[in-house]
Order: sequence, then structure tokens, then C-alpha cells
Amino acid sequence: MSSNQLAGEHSPYLQQHSDNPVHWRPWGTAALVEARESNKPILLSVGYSSCHWCHVMAHESFEHDETARLMNTMFVNIKVDREERPDLDAIYQRSIVLMGQQGGWPLTMFLNSDGEPFWGGTYFPREARFGRPCFRDVLKQIHNAYVNEPENVSKNRTNLVSALSKMADNSPGGDIDADQVERIGQTLLCEVDPVHGGIGGAPKFPQIAMLGILWRNYKRSGSEPMRTAVMLSARRMSQGGIYDHLGGGYARYSTDERWLVPHFEKMLYDNAQILELLTELWQDSGEELFRQRAEETVDWLLHNMLTGEGAFASAIDADSEGQEGRFYVWLESEIDDLLGTNAEAFKAVYDVTVQGNFESNNILNRLQNRPDGAEHAEERMKPLRAKLLAARNKREWPSWDDKVLADWNGLMIAALAFASAVFERPDWLEAAKRAWDYVADEMANGIHLRHSARHGQVKDIEFVDDYAEMSRAALMLNEVTSESAYLERARDWVKVLDEQYWDGETGGYYYSPVGGERLIARNKSAHDTATPAGNGTMVGVLAKLYLLTAEESYFERATQLVHSFSGELCERFAPMPTLINNSELLHSAIQIVLIGERGEANTDEMIRAVYALSLPNRVLNVVKPEASMPEGHPAHGKTQINNKATAYLCIGRNCSLPTSDAKALQTLLLKALEPSDLPTAPDKEA
Repeated sequence: MSSNQLAGEHSPYLQQHSDNPVHWRPWGTAALVEARESNKPILLSVGYSSCHWCHVMAHESFEHDETARLMNTMFVNIKVDREERPDLDAIYQRSIVLMGQQGGWPLTMFLNSDGEPFWGGTYFPREARFGRPCFRDVLKQIHNAYVNEPENVSKNRTNLVSALSKMADNSPGGDIDADQVERIGQTLLCEVDPVHGGIGGAPKFPQIAMLGILWRNYKRSGSEPMRTAVMLSARRMSQGGIYDHLGGGYARYSTDERWLVPHFEKMLYDNAQILELLTELWQDSGEELFRQRAEETVDWLLHNMLTGEGAFASAIDADSEGQEGRFYVWLESEIDDLLGTNAEAFKAVYDVTVQGNFESNNILNRLQNRPDGAEHAEERMKPLRAKLLAARNKREWPSWDDKVLADWNGLMIAALAFASAVFERPDWLEAAKRAWDYVADEMANGIHLRHSARHGQVKDIEFVDDYAEMSRAALMLNEVTSESAYLERARDWVKVLDEQYWDGETGGYYYSPVGGERLIARNKSAHDTATPAGNGTMVGVLAKLYLLTAEESYFERATQLVHSFSGELCERFAPMPTLINNSELLHSAIQIVLIGERGEANTDEMIRAVYALSLPNRVLNVVKPEASMPEGHPAHGKTQINNKATAYLCIGRNCSLPTSDAKALQTLLLKALEPSDLPTAPDKEA
């Protein structure tokens, strides 16, 4: 069998390689059988559509006839989109780490016909450089070893497969208590860059869940250094070049410690997590920068990331016209020509010079102290930015990955629904609901949720992260709308996870279901990657379900989930910030039960009072007057007072006295944030 077989694939990444002279195959049984029957090893290449170094390797090697000839002669070549198949990517990224190398993309692995790895690497250049060998030499050496040194290949394969079998191992422990989280926070605080914010040095990633540990510690203990660390990080990210000052949205990471030079690709999952952080920080500080960046980021989302189905696309590429960042950078002369007499004021604010700040070009940023005076004011800058944006939009655009991923959409739906409530933007809520409708209905097979779709074509594959993030989104939509269908869908999805993903022996949810495709290893982890780990997210989902329904089974399962992985925290905490943060929600939730009708002035005023405060452990439940909280809930049997919207603040088994005054409710909430007991006597019915 010959020729490239990617033309019929829906993944934009695979489509990018459909014209290569390499005889690529998609992952599947047919490719494995071909390797077995031809007695050839497999060359597996994993990447994604907006990956810069994936493009570089493609141009250097996969579009090069001589390299392609070697690949086609010696190997069965399989191309995988890591966003479409994160299960495969996790296995082979782990293989690279086991070989003592650093993982990343493009991932280049060599396998036998059963998919078992025996050697690999990441990017290889066409000619030797960067201390990396020539890719053609690598191909010849691997093929020679496979043919002439089968014992060594078999030994490598056996050792790797044995180690990969431990991907489902976990380290059980006990509860994660406040003292432990405080110690983790203090350790983490020492890793924060005190000048530029962010954690560690270059390259610098947003790491929102890690900042969340600091933020929760601040809210619990009042630690100003922890608050300062988070605020500084968010400000510098929002003023740096990692933020697109013309079009909105954040790039994936900064290549330097100052947040100046981004890796220009924009990912849906980063912007979802950053939007949630901006909203939280605005609640606490009222700082206009955070509101502005939140609004601009949502504008970017709704103008540039909406698919035809109303869901959210995955990414925008870093490259255009064959260059990374070409779409985003400016020469000083371009800005002079476009802005005329206004150019000097703009250049002073956005760090534009003749020599540039990035490879003789300028990345717009506001990291320097902003000049004072009316000519540099925001109302003067806004139309100038719009003029530059209009000119930029005429350039050749980076490619757009309009693949819809359930887990990434779940992250954005939750963030957008939360921001809609805080900033009182019903249009944002409608956008979140439209995306929800597509993912939860069109991408579902009954109550089974599928991972990936493009142009209406849904791939029949599912993962724990899809259920986790969409369940979290369901509970956020339930919170801001009081529509019980969202709550019920989350309950249905938890049933699927408990029946088909739960490890009944050592606890935790596997990454893939029991009936899924059989791979060489089955993964189970609470380690966050660029996105939160499904097991970490599920602690929060289960905690909220328990608090909303009073069903003990949810609390028990959440506790089991924490205990399944918490033993590792004695050695290292960095991989599991989502688990840590949600374990606090499980034990320290602040429940606000508000009995009233949405749309009525008093009810809405009290809802605003709740969303005016940063409450990371908030569980808000707006209940109709004729309804009742379930038996076993501390607010069961509570009613309105004098037919007015009435709130009860519940912590643990205790609820406050009722209040129908928004300011009084806010006072209760502020006192609840203090490091002390609930400031009220328990109700006798609680």
C-alpha cells in the first residue's frame, strides 16, 4: 500500500500533511497491520496544527522528497493530532521521558507493529544543527538497528513497555488539610518572580492553577504577599507582549522572563483559564485593567474563535507567511505611515522603536511605565489600536484550527458563564449556552460525550477530561441560570465516569473508558498539563454535586478521589494544583442559598452582592420560593422571610440567620472569609 492517506481526515493538522510526499497513514488498525505484514517499524509523528516546530520539521523534512523517500522505504508512517488523540500523546510523551529526554512537539517515535516504542525524540532538523542529528541519518540508524540489532531493539521495547504499564499507578494518601496547603503556598511563593511575576524564569507559562493556590491561600489567610504575587503576575501578563493589544487574547507562553516575546499561537484553553482569573481578580480589586482585558478577550473569542455550530475553535497558529509571529509584529515605519501625527504618542505607550524589541520588529506591549498626559490616555489609544487592527486584518492570517474539543469548550463555557454573571453580560451567557448546546447535544451519543468534532463530523472517542470539564461547565451554567437540566446532565455524566472509568482497586478515574480502544497502556493521573487534569477537576464537580444535592455518595467519591492521589504531595505538589484547589472546595465551601425569583429586583441585587466578591469556594444556589432544598441539606426547610428574596449562608452543617438585605449578605460573606468561625449562631433546624 502506498500514497498519502490523510486527505479524508477531518483534523486540520492531518490536513496540513495531506500533500506531503510522505506516505502518511492515520492511526488505526490498518496502519498497524500494514507494519506487521511489511515487517517494517512504525514512524509515529505527533503534533498539532498551531505548533511552530511542527511546521518547521514539516517544511524541512516531510516536504523534502529525499527524506520522504527514506521514510516511505524504511517505515510505515503514522501522523497523529495530539489534540484529537491526547491518549496516544500521553503514552508516547511518557516514553520520551522514560528515555531520559524532554518531551514536546513534534514528537517522533519509533514503534513495532503492536505500537510498542523502542526509541524516539522530538524535533530533528534536515541537516545537523542545534546539537541535533540530521533526520535522514536518524532514519537510517533506526532502520539499521531494527534489521540488524533486534536484540537491542527488543530490550529497549521491553523495558519501555514495562515502565509504561505503571502509568495507572497512583500514590494514595489522606485528606489535604489547610496547613498542608499553606506550606505548599509558602513554597510556591518563593518560586514567583518578584519583578515580572509568574512562576520561575524563561520560558514562562501562565500556570493559572498554580496562581490559584496562592490566591486561595490569600483568601483563607489574608496573606498580602500571596495576593501581590498573583496580581503582579496577571498585570504583567496583561501588559506584556504575550497579550495581543490589538485583537485581544493571550498567547500560549512567553519565551522570555518579562512576558515580552510570546510563542504566538493562541489556544482556547489558555484564554479560558486566564478569563476566569481576570474575573476573580476584578471581583477582589475592581482594577480596570482586569475588566478591560476580560472584555477584550471575550471580544476576540466571539469574533475569531466561533465555529459555524456556535462552539469554540481550538487554536490560532503562530505562523503566517512562513514566519512565526509575522501577523502580529510591526516595523516603526509601518506605524508612522498608518498613524501619522498620532504615531509618537502611540509608540511611547506601546514600546515601538526604530530598532525594535524582537528581531528588528516591534511586539506591542505596555511593560514600561506608561507616559502621563492626555495624549497618552486610553481614550486616545483606543481608536489608534483600531486603526492598526484594521490594517493588520488585511495581512495573511495565521491558520485556524476549527476543531471543536469537548474538554476545551467546557473550560471556556464555564469561564464565560462566570464572567457573564460578574460583569453582567447576558450576551456572554448566551454564547456560553450556544457552545454548550452543540457540545452536550450534537457531540453526544446518548449520555456519552465525545471528544472531538469538526464541521459537524464527530469522532467516536471519549476521555475523562471531556466529562470533567463539561460537568464543571454544567454546574456553572446551573449556578448562573438556575436551570436544573444542567445539574441533571452533570449527574448523568458522573454516572458514566463511575461505571466506565473508575478504578475499583486503587481509586481514581482512568483517562479512557473500559470499553475504549486497547492501547499498550492505560493512563490514570491527577497531573495537570496545559489543561487541568480530569481527576483534579472531578473533585470540584463531585464536591458541588454533594453540596447541591446533599447526596453523601458524591462526598464519598470526592474524598476517595483525593485520597487516591494525595500521597504524592509529600514528595511534590507542582503537578497537581487543580486537585489541591478543589480539595479545599470539598472541605471549605461557602454555600449561599438564595430563595427568590431571578429577574425580581431584590433577588438580582443579592446575586450581584455575591458576585461582587472573590469567593473561590463559592457555591451559589438560587431556589424558587415554592421549591425546597433536599433533605439532608443544612438549608432544608428554609423559607423566604416576608415574601422577599432571602439568603442563607451555610458553612458545613451550619447556616446563618436569614437576610433579605444585599449589604447584610455581603457583610456575612466578608466575615466568612475571615480566618474564624461562621459569624452566627447555628439555626436549630440545621
